[in-house]
Amino acid sequence: MTETTEQYAEDVVITRQKVYRRATGTHGPWQEFPASAAKGGIPTDRLPQYVRLMLGHSASVRQDREAMRVSARLTPKDVESVDRTVGRNLRPATTIDAEAWIDNDGRVVRVRQKIHFASDPDIEATITFTDFKDAMPVNAPAGP
Repeated sequence: MTETTEQYAEDVVITRQKVYRRATGTHGPWQEFPASAAKGGIPTDRLPQYVRLMLGHSASVRQDREAMRVSARLTPKDVESVDRTVGRNLRPATTIDAEAWIDNDGRVVRVRQKIHFASDPDIEATITFTDFKDAMPVNAPAGP
C-alpha cells in the first residue's frame, strides 16, 4: 500500500501485530510500530465498516470511471464508533471530509480524508490499495 499526504509519500506494510513504514523511493530502514499504536486517521483494518459509517451519514454516492465514490462529512466521534484508536487520534479535528472509492469487485481501493481543525491548517491524507491477492503471511521488511 502507498500512503500519501500533500507533500510526503510513504510505503506501508501492515500486519496484525506490526506496521512498517518508510518514505517512498528510499532504500533506508523501515520504521516499525506496534499495529495497535500506529493507527493514524484512516481505520485501514476496518474499511468496510468505515464506508458503512459514511453511508449512514448522508453520503454522496456517484460512479466514477472504474469505481464507485462515496463521500461524507464525519466527526471524530463518528469515526470512533468504527475504530476507537483512530477516533481518539482525530479528537483535535472539528470535521473530516471522507471519500472512499470501491472497485467493481467491491474492494475499497482508495480512501482520502481532509481533516479540518479550528485553528490549525487542514491535513489531507490519501491511501491507495493495489495488487490485491489472497491473504498471505508477511514478515518484517528487509533492511537496507
